[in-house]
Amino acid sequence: MSSVCSPLGGFTTAKFHNSSHQPTSRAGAALQFNAFSKFAPSSQSSVRSRSQKSFRIQCTEPEAVTEKVDLSEDFEEPKVDNNGDGGGDGGDWRLPNGGGGGGEGDEGDGDELGPVMKYDDVLAEAEKRGAVLPADMLQAAKSTGIPRLILDRYLDLQSSAWPFGFLMRYCGMLRNRMLADPSFLFKVGIEVIIDTCSTTFAEVKERGKNFWSEFELYTADLLVGLVVDLALVGMLAPCARIGKPSVSTGLLGRLQHATASLPSSVFEAERPGTRFSLQQRIATYFYKGVLYGSVGFGCGIIGQGIANMIMTAKRSIKKSEDDIPVPPLVGSAVLWGVFLAVSSNTRYQSINGLERVVEASPLAKQIPPVARAFTVGVRFANNFYGGMQFVDWAKRSGIQ
Repeated sequence: MSSVCSPLGGFTTAKFHNSSHQPTSRAGAALQFNAFSKFAPSSQSSVRSRSQKSFRIQCTEPEAVTEKVDLSEDFEEPKVDNNGDGGGDGGDWRLPNGGGGGGEGDEGDGDELGPVMKYDDVLAEAEKRGAVLPADMLQAAKSTGIPRLILDRYLDLQSSAWPFGFLMRYCGMLRNRMLADPSFLFKVGIEVIIDTCSTTFAEVKERGKNFWSEFELYTADLLVGLVVDLALVGMLAPCARIGKPSVSTGLLGRLQHATASLPSSVFEAERPGTRFSLQQRIATYFYKGVLYGSVGFGCGIIGQGIANMIMTAKRSIKKSEDDIPVPPLVGSAVLWGVFLAVSSNTRYQSINGLERVVEASPLAKQIPPVARAFTVGVRFANNFYGGMQFVDWAKRSGIQ
């Protein structure tokens, strides 16, 4: 048997047959050709031939009429179906506590997040629940599939009452954090409530008899604090990253790739398929510090600007000997930036680590309210201490 290369990129095998009852001659020889279609690209894991035809040609005398056979007839290119198990460059799943992976081969994700559902199964489940998946989740379903637990969690959350259901469908920032940590909104709400109460208590204690004469400063601290609470909790919260990873080139692209590989917080847990080095965790502390400092400076400009306008308008109507000087706008904003980058960053990184330890404990898994009670207690203590520390920093720096 011999093989012949086909012009189509495939191959053809030729096998000689010689019957024992026939003499070995031109008239008695026969060739059987087996033609196979073109190979699929080397990246395709398996290829099934679309067509395989056998041709038996009987050799005859030179003067006989022969029939021409076109071996390229009905040959088809293999088609690659990317709807389920294609490789592609689609979804990148980093799930609760920094999990990664997303393919069927990731047994760790399968154990904790359930089986990975393919594109058709995802659509069927969404249709059964009367939901429409966002574009990035559809892309992830096509390329890598979606873990069953994450899909069920999204379908449950998007069916919630307005405005929460609306935000889950159209606000990717909130959705991805809720998918990774269902208690995210609870932590934000507790942070806001505790911050408001503890800030008021700490400000009254620190300012003493000057509280009402410095009420504008307290108001500015409170308003800025409410905005900052969202940033403090949201920036360190675990996040389910859905969709195509960045493929940008150049300095900005490399920077985005480097920051995307960092954990959400210094003490974020590892999962199969995702590992964080000590250098990455240290880099996360400074990276989050830069983000916190930027948020603090911006909020300081807005909050202190409002307070300064209130103070100026109030004193234009009635002046008092107890009036304190109007704080400098830029100086106050710098103080907010430094305070968030150094103090808040350190304290909230520590809180996330402590919450991670408690939530992973056997007691909290058996009695979930234990983890929530711990969250309330540790965040209350943190806000009370942070409020007093900020007033102290402001007085020492001469801003207030």
